[in-house]
Amino acid sequence: MATSQIVAALAHHPFLDGLPPSHLDKLALLACEITFEPGQVIFREGDPSSFFYLILSGRVALEVAAPGRFLTIQTIGDGEELGWSSLLDQVNKQFRARCVEPVCALAFDGARLTAEFENDHEFGYMLLRRVLSTVAERLRATRLQMLDVYARKSVKGDPGQ
Repeated sequence: MATSQIVAALAHHPFLDGLPPSHLDKLALLACEITFEPGQVIFREGDPSSFFYLILSGRVALEVAAPGRFLTIQTIGDGEELGWSSLLDQVNKQFRARCVEPVCALAFDGARLTAEFENDHEFGYMLLRRVLSTVAERLRATRLQMLDVYARKSVKGDPGQ
């Protein structure tokens, strides 16, 4: 993907809505296009963080390990982001990310991106505010999934049923 195509993809990505063109240009220089196949694991829970992704197409299941299985916390897709922990020092991945269908994304090396945040605080502030919204959404999704799992478990074990 040429730089001009990357800039166009960034300009249409909802995560970056309202970002100044200069920031999109900066991101374009740090981005590389990457694809994943259905069933492919992008990263595992506990992996060291390295890449932040903006999903252009496809769907990814965010999962947590449970005894003998994985629980899907949230399925994300076109126009969403993945790998927020790569923007924090010494924070490992919080979920397993598994492709549900073919995925095309723009990948950003977390260390290079955060170095740019240090060089341009306005750029860093604007992106990290967006990332914080993502973290809050993932926390909400995790909470709802866990409530659902435990509600089903208590209904099964309810002697009144």
